[in-house]
Amino acid sequence: MTETALNGPKQLSATPTVRPKRRKRPSISLVQWLTLALVAAFIIVPFYTTLLGGFKSVGELRTNPFGLPQTWDPSNFVGIVMGPSLFRSLGNSLFIALATVALSILLASMTAFAFAHIRFFGSKLLMNFLLLGLLFPSATAILPLFIKMRDLGLLDKHLGIIVVQVAFSLSFSILLFHNFFKQLPKELVDAARLDNCGYLRIYWYVTLPLSLPIIATVGVFNFVGSWNSFLLPLIALNSDANYTWPLGIMQFQGEHGSDWPKILAYLTLTILPAVAFFLLAQRYIISGLTGGAVKG
Repeated sequence: MTETALNGPKQLSATPTVRPKRRKRPSISLVQWLTLALVAAFIIVPFYTTLLGGFKSVGELRTNPFGLPQTWDPSNFVGIVMGPSLFRSLGNSLFIALATVALSILLASMTAFAFAHIRFFGSKLLMNFLLLGLLFPSATAILPLFIKMRDLGLLDKHLGIIVVQVAFSLSFSILLFHNFFKQLPKELVDAARLDNCGYLRIYWYVTLPLSLPIIATVGVFNFVGSWNSFLLPLIALNSDANYTWPLGIMQFQGEHGSDWPKILAYLTLTILPAVAFFLLAQRYIISGLTGGAVKG
């Protein structure tokens, strides 16, 4: 008889459990650390100087621009907050920025959806034509814009600023939306079409709910660009009641000099909303920019 028959069947040894290996985080070299520190210094130092400059006098700002103020004088901040122009200019900038964001997201997403999911003659040529707008900043067309806005009666109106900003932001917004839409599974669109959904319903009920990261990315870029816009409101707006916050700085500039502590305090108060908006949406910005980087 065989050994197996004499001793009975051998017990199967328990298979060892295989634990998934944890992915190691990529190590950052010294050069990368120094590069990040240099970039952070270029960003942090101006904010630091602007914040502290609002508490200093003109003389102290000239002799000690980077150090802590000898006496913390909040009168510049209090005077600006209690004045009538700050919240009015912030309200104007907020209205223009939000309207620009809403219109640019709507138009760019609809256009990018058509290029990504609808085949028609000349689509690639038209897409490349729209992307040519990335080569032409608004400053290069400031004189024709002024003439066209004057002819259309859009001078000294917020609508004129919104229309121009949306027009110049469409190229970059369409590019981001198009790259994101191309990475979405085509099976979702095909399944929706089998359920007799038109392209408009597919866009609204299928594509947009999956596109929150890229919507946040495009929204933040357009919001910050509109919030910091200076040249276009400068040539288009004439009345103080319609001024945006960058134009509000001119109230502290006189004929023979500028009140720099008040200018720095004003900049600190007006930059904070954009910084807070960026910090709240930074997670969506990163996921939106990297969502279409790897396909799989």
